[in-house]
Amino acid sequence: MATPMATVTRPAASAAEEAPPRPSWLGALWQFCRQNPLGAVGGIVVIIMIGMAAFADVVTFYDPTRNNFGAMLEPPSTDYWLGTDQFGRDLYSRIVHGARTALLVGFVSAFVGGTVGLILGVASAHFGGRLDLILLGIMDVLMAFPLIILALAMVSIFGTGRFNVIMAITIPFIPRCARVVRSSALAVREMPYIDAARACGFSHARIVMRHMVPNVFAPYLVVTTAAVGQAILLEASLSFLGLGVQEPVPAWGLMLRGGAQDFAESAPWVAVFPGIAISLAVFGFNLFGDALRDWLDPKMKI
Repeated sequence: MATPMATVTRPAASAAEEAPPRPSWLGALWQFCRQNPLGAVGGIVVIIMIGMAAFADVVTFYDPTRNNFGAMLEPPSTDYWLGTDQFGRDLYSRIVHGARTALLVGFVSAFVGGTVGLILGVASAHFGGRLDLILLGIMDVLMAFPLIILALAMVSIFGTGRFNVIMAITIPFIPRCARVVRSSALAVREMPYIDAARACGFSHARIVMRHMVPNVFAPYLVVTTAAVGQAILLEASLSFLGLGVQEPVPAWGLMLRGGAQDFAESAPWVAVFPGIAISLAVFGFNLFGDALRDWLDPKMKI
């Protein structure tokens, strides 16, 4: 009598074997650099700028605020890599330390303005009605003015100084971020899971914070990143006009103000190198912001 053939059963694959491997952050970074080479260049510029600002005391050799009247308007040399200004201060040290001022004003203004705009934009889209109408009217009035004009008006109200400049630059960014976030939040508001959350009796705060804000975070991140470069340019413009950061604080706009007109022919390095620093910073943040927009926008991946 033949014995029945034994069936060999294979153990079920574990959940870890069935699930596709998640890409590591290094793989995601390499894919971002490969698909957005210009954005990678901008990111490198931003990283170098942040590193120089963080370790400014290590990578410089002179006090950026110390006057040396025996070395006024020295050309670039081995002692002074980028030369000196009309007060004998080392331009390389002032540019590196000026990155701290630029990044502080840029990041704080963009983050605070973008976050307030995020809250106002989501609230306007979620509640609608009269609140939406009032907020839209205020945003339209503020956006009717160019950034520099509105920043000048805010400086005339708050006064000069680092903190006042941050406040003056923050306010013009609020309506611009709020409008972008609101347009995305209007689409999220009509999603079925928002209706399900309302049917479950969730509070407005939970619906906004748990369901709407995470789904509009990508445009908020893009707008905030692009606003950093604009804030750096605004701070330099206000300082150039004498309405921003005041001496002896190292700031790129102040360095341009002191050397652009008086020493354009006799000592051009006094204005050329701060101008290059401003251009590279704005260029890097704009490239990185555009690449981040393409990376986070699902329509660009189709």
